[in-house]
Amino acid sequence: MAKDAKAFLSDIISSIEIIDKHLIGVKTLKEYESNFLITDGDERRLAIIGEALSKATKLNSDIRVSHQKKIIALRHIIVHDYDIVDSSAIWAIVKVYLPVLKTEIKKYLD
Repeated sequence: MAKDAKAFLSDIISSIEIIDKHLIGVKTLKEYESNFLITDGDERRLAIIGEALSKATKLNSDIRVSHQKKIIALRHIIVHDYDIVDSSAIWAIVKVYLPVLKTEIKKYLD
């Protein structure tokens, strides 16, 4: 039995919260780039976020979030075009865009 859209949205929140934990004490891009376990883990979580958003929106076309197509496309880049992933872009995503996504997704879960 397939998960419902709400379960995929919960997976997104969970992945964002895991990324938030990874970033505790990490203040700069240089610190971020110097920790392979954090960058690698964050990329994995961003791939999960992209896949979960893709599946959730297929199950419920009313789900709309900022940069939806870019979030889903990022998953493809991380998984298939990993050699072009830019850590400074990932840093910007986790610091600037994930808090917005978290707020938008929580509205659907409330």
